[in-house]
This record gives sequence, structure tokens and C-alpha cells, in this order.
Amino acid sequence: MYVFVVLAKVIYSFDDVTTATNKTSAPIRRAARYRQLNTTDTHARLERHPDYAIMTEALDIGSWDLECEFNNTDHRTELNGAKCLIVRRGQPFTINVHLRSGVYQPGGSALDLTVETGPQPSDQYGTRASFGLTDQIDTSSWSAAVTSPPGTMVSLCICSPPDAPIGRWRLTLGQAGQFEFVLLYNPWCTGDTVYMESEEELAEYVLAQDGIIFRGNSQYPIPTPWNFGQFEEGILNACLRILDMNPKCLRNPGKDASGRRNPIYVSRVISAMVNCNDDRGVLLGNWSNDYADGVSPMSWRGSVQILRNWDRDACAPVRYGQCWVFAAVACSVSRALGIPCRVITNYQSAHDSNSDLVIERHIDENGQLTKATKDSIWNYHCWIENWMTRPDLQSGFDGWQAVDPTPQELSEGVFCCGPVPLKAIKQGEITAKYDGPFVFAEVNADVHTFRKLKDGRKQKVISTTVVGLMISTKSVGSDDREDITHLYKYPEGSDEERETFTKANHQNKLLQPENAGLLIAIKVSPDMRKGCDFDVFAVVTNNTSSDKKCSLVFGSRAVSYNGILGGNCGFKNLLNVQLAPREEKRIALRMNFSTYAGHLTEDNMIRLAAYLVDLATQTAYLVVRNIVLANPEIRIRILGEPKENRKLAAEITLQNPLSVSLQDCCFTMEGSNLTDGKILSQRLESAVEPGQDAKVKIYFTPTRSGLRKLVVDFDSNKLCHVKGYRNVIIGK
Repeated sequence: MYVFVVLAKVIYSFDDVTTATNKTSAPIRRAARYRQLNTTDTHARLERHPDYAIMTEALDIGSWDLECEFNNTDHRTELNGAKCLIVRRGQPFTINVHLRSGVYQPGGSALDLTVETGPQPSDQYGTRASFGLTDQIDTSSWSAAVTSPPGTMVSLCICSPPDAPIGRWRLTLGQAGQFEFVLLYNPWCTGDTVYMESEEELAEYVLAQDGIIFRGNSQYPIPTPWNFGQFEEGILNACLRILDMNPKCLRNPGKDASGRRNPIYVSRVISAMVNCNDDRGVLLGNWSNDYADGVSPMSWRGSVQILRNWDRDACAPVRYGQCWVFAAVACSVSRALGIPCRVITNYQSAHDSNSDLVIERHIDENGQLTKATKDSIWNYHCWIENWMTRPDLQSGFDGWQAVDPTPQELSEGVFCCGPVPLKAIKQGEITAKYDGPFVFAEVNADVHTFRKLKDGRKQKVISTTVVGLMISTKSVGSDDREDITHLYKYPEGSDEERETFTKANHQNKLLQPENAGLLIAIKVSPDMRKGCDFDVFAVVTNNTSSDKKCSLVFGSRAVSYNGILGGNCGFKNLLNVQLAPREEKRIALRMNFSTYAGHLTEDNMIRLAAYLVDLATQTAYLVVRNIVLANPEIRIRILGEPKENRKLAAEITLQNPLSVSLQDCCFTMEGSNLTDGKILSQRLESAVEPGQDAKVKIYFTPTRSGLRKLVVDFDSNKLCHVKGYRNVIIGK
């Protein structure tokens, strides 16, 4: 077979080719060793041919080597293993082909290549491309060039464009056959819409397999360790299956495959598919505290088991998840596909069900919240942020985009949310795609509290409740908390914040009823641990020059992190609180373990509410505060020298802080590249009495060097889902 081209007298290698990566790729480094070929003999032979300068012969390929280990390492996918070729778009990779007959000759040999993805590949939609050998790689389109000297082994350098759809591709080599490879987003490539400049941030937001998710409350943020495990065996396949199972793909697979070039589209698919509310998604949400037919959301330590279970069980939803679990799994999927991602926690997070940017709360005569509306304030709520440019929006909205996989409200008929630029939320540009009003309300809604009077009228209650506090994520390169509230909103009550509300067509929340001179606050003890008795205080201050007579209701109830109230944990009703001018009174409420223990949920949270009424003016004041009772510390000691492929032991200890014995005690641990993708457990044979230690020794063998995180969970009949972790540096 002959291919007609124009020959050049001198063939150069492409060592000066520029790639879209910010570091020289290995195929280009290889080519630098092959600068200029001496083709005198070749051209002498060709000049004797009657079709000189227009005839080339197709390469007769017998076999090929995908160089998976080399290419995967060069494309930073080596942690996925070397069984499959996994590369990133916009960056060259190399395969070695072995000729069955003949010898490769520069300018005298040709090869037709075709790449396809999806079930209906199309040149028009970028899911199919045909190309031949060129003198140098073109990083803006599919291209190929030879980087080896003449011989029977030919090194082919192949490059995809930086906007190619991600997913499974098939590459056909002339008449020789085809092979499959996986193409991912490339945040190291300047031409990719997910490009991120900082190497430190890339290491954190793409390559880090473990991290910290913050829970608790704004006064006591609790760092919870999580094993994202995006490079563990089988996880990438599960993530690609998530894309294939999404309803858009099932309805129109060709269009969906083309859409995968766009991280905006893929982020939206991830948001919809991590929950299973309207598709065959990964997780089923449950906030009922009844998990008998599944697993408590508090039990999970990482995403690996969740994604493997979903993939293994024919895409049946995994039971159960709550917001931090949804967010963590979405983070694992995003990072696995190459999109920089981080998990976000928003304390005092508003759930605005009617898009009016106002959360209305109603209380009864005792200051207890009633269920008058679907609006709510979650103690905290987690979502993710994905990094990308937004060419679909006006300039200035590139960077972090909020994406929420927890099923809360419908978006275009589907339970998903985002991506919406953080910059748009901060500026009040809530028409920016997608779901701006909902995310804006989560961090910046106004809170109006009303009480229903006996005559049927509603009276506005003076309240200090503010939403969107201490928006948090894990810091780059450490387990510290980074406060990113400033990325979502201007300082509370500032002129800029008020202007933002005006732009969002929202009323001014500074128009509050005038303070009548009474102040009420809740103070707590510094050490509130589960199993202990302790006091909390309602502090009432009379800032006027006259006597005040008030009534005070001071109550406490167990509460879930999403604001659902449980049983009473302590209550005090004072009908006659008298305050002299400028006087302050502290009213104590005793929190007894014997009373609150039976009402606590797995979140260990109690809501305190103090409701004060000025009996002379009937002005009402409400202050609400959530507290989190601390679990005991898990102590982890590593026995042995931490080295790759060397057996180690983790000695794990927890002291029983309760006044009752602990039965059915079990420690469970896992860690990326530490436990070989497995969950290791050890159960104690006997009960642990009050004040005694629960102690086990669990053996494991690290498979990769570097900084790793060992995540541990303790469970028992009375003390559940206590989390701990230990960072371990594994040597070579």
C-alpha cells in the first residue's frame, strides 16, 4: 500500500516541539536524543525509484508495547497500576511498535491512525479522529510522530488535544489492530480547562488520596479523616462506570461522550450520580437514625468500599450516606478523573426551599421551634469545589466552582447542584449557572424568627442567628483547617455584603427591631465530653437604667447535624427573672449524662435555646447554640520501621470515658497504599469497664512510600463511630 507525500531532504526530530504541559514530557525528552538523521543513503535509494519524492510505504506492524509503566508515571497516573494505559489529555505518550517486515525509514514510511470513544464515534463531535505521521507533534489536535531512528522497532509519540473528551478510547494502528486506553483531564496542561498552576495545590487537590473533612460545629470544628482512595484498584473503572450509567448517557450516548470534554458537564453528572434519587446513582441518603437495612453514614472511613460495593452490586445504591459522605465520594470521583477538587464544610448552612433567600423560623410560647416551613438551618453542610475555567459565563468567573451532590432540591428536573462560581456567589450574581440562588442562600440567607401569640398574631423575635460561618476546608500540605469564608461572602454586616444583597434583589437584613436594652447569650463549659455531667449558662444582661422583669425558658434537646430535633436533655422555666439596672445574671442548666445519653444521635449534638420575654413590653428574644460532646481520643502507635513492603503493626488504644461498660468493641482501619485497599478489623473478646483501655494490635504492610494517613474507627454498644488517624511517612 502506498501513501503519496512530499519528501524533505533532511528529517529532523521534534526536540523543539512545545507541549501544553508546564514540564517537559518524557516523549519529548526522548526525542531530544535524536536530533538530525543522516538520510543520504535513504535518499540515494529513493532517487533511483521512478516515483521518487512521492512514494512512501505503510509500516507493517506485527506487535506493540504500550509502555504502561513509563507512560503512566509520566502522566502521574502510576498509582492506578500498570495493567492499563492511563494518560492525560494534551500531553504526549509513547508506544513502541515492532515491525513484522521492513524497516522504518524517515520520510519513506507512513501509518494511518484512528482514535474513537463512545458507542457512536463522530468526527463532528470530537469523539473520532483520523491522522497520520507528521514531522512534529501538534498539541492542539490528535497527532503522531516517530521519535526513534530507522529500524524494526519504532517509537511512536502520540498526543491528544487538551479539549478531547475523557473516558475510554480505542486507537487503531493502520491494518495491524487496535488497543484501548483511558484519557483523563490534565490539570498540568495549560491548554486544559482544569489547568492549575501550583504544584503544591495539584499534589493536594488531584494526587492526595486521603484528607480531612470538618464536622462538629462552628465553635468546635471536628477534623474527620477520610480515605478518598481514587487510585486504589478498581476505583477508576467504577468512576468511568458512573459516567456510563448516568441517564444522559443512556438516552444519547454519542452526545454524552462528546460532552465529557467539558468539566462543567462532567461535574454536573457527578453531582447527580453520587446520589441515587432519580438514577442508578451511588449512595442512598438517610437522615432518620434508622440504618438497620444498611450502614450508618458515620461508619464509613473512606470512599473505596462505597464505590467498590456500588460497582460490584450491579449499580445498586449503597445504603447509606449523608452530606459529608456524598461530598467525599464526589471528591474521589473528581480527582480520579483529573479534576482538582476539595471538600467544603459550611457551618450554620441554610436550606432555602422556596428560593426567596430567607429562612423563616417559627417558635411556640416556650421558644421551641415548630415545623411551619420546609426551610431549615443545618449545623453544618458539606459539598465540593471543582477547579475549572467558565467559558460559558462572562469573564471573571474562573476558578473554584461549588458542586453539591447531596440531594436537596431539583435543578433542571434532577437532584443535583452546580457547578456555580464562588466569585459569582460572593458578588451576588445569582443568575450565573448553575443553581446560584440555592448556594447563595446556603451561605448568606437572612434568618427571620417569629412566634405565634395566643390571639393568632405573629410577632418577630429578636435573634442573632447568622448563616454561613467558618466555611472550611483542609489546608494544602497539612491537616490544619483553612477558613475560606472570604471566598463566598464579604464580612457579615459590611457595606459590601449589604450591596451584594441589594444586587441579589434581597431585603436588608440590618433592618431588625430595635433592641430594648436586654441582651441574652449562652455560655458553655470548656470541657464537654460524652459521658460527663456539666453545666451550661444563659447569661441575661439589663443594659437599661430601669428594673426589668422577664420570663426565661432555657431548654436543651438532642439534634442531628441537619437540624432535626430529638428528645429533651434538660429544661428550666423561670417565670420571674428580675434584673436591676446594668445587672447581669447567669442561669445554670445542668446537663446530666443519665438524662441526655438516651437521646443523643451519632452526631453527639445538643441544641441549647434560651427564650427571654420582657414582661413589660412583650418583646421576645431568642438565642440558639449547638454544642458537640467530644469523643475520647484514639491513640495510635506504629511499631516497626515504616518502609515499603515491610510488615508493621498499629497499636491502637481508647479509654472508656463512660460510667458504664462497653460491649462489642471493635477497631477498624484502612489507608491508601497502607492496607492494600482492604479494611482491617479486630474485635475485643471482653467488655471494657469504665476508665479502662480498649487496646488492639493490627498488622499491615505498606505498598507505596511517602506520607500516608492511617484512618481508624472504634465502635461499641454505647460509644459509636469514634474516629482517629495517624500520619505515617513510609520509606523506600
